[in-house]
Amino acid sequence: MSVHHRRRERGAVAVEFALVLPLLLTLLFGIIEFGRIYNAQIVFSNAAREAARTMAIKDDPGQASSAAQAVAAGYTIAVATGSCAPEAQVTSTVTGQLDLLTGSWFGWGPVNLTGVGAMRCGG
Repeated sequence: MSVHHRRRERGAVAVEFALVLPLLLTLLFGIIEFGRIYNAQIVFSNAAREAARTMAIKDDPGQASSAAQAVAAGYTIAVATGSCAPEAQVTSTVTGQLDLLTGSWFGWGPVNLTGVGAMRCGG
């Protein structure tokens, strides 16, 4: 193989890499963002379930909100719970936002997430 042919081949490899790199980075960051959103959704659902459990046992919205905040530590959430009547079902909803890592690059806003939990009153 001549020196001239190797140089041309190296140049072609560099061009191919430059064409494929944005696609690979988009795929990588998409996987990372999806994982973060999925994890936050699980945390919000667990926080709502804990708020519903606390409401079902103690019937205290303040304690239910504190229980949800403890589960979703690190996230800013809003907790809404229904009232608890004997043998009825109480529902708790946890809402919040998750800022995307790549949002500032592409101008995307935060993702709104909601978790819902329900439990029969009285334990």
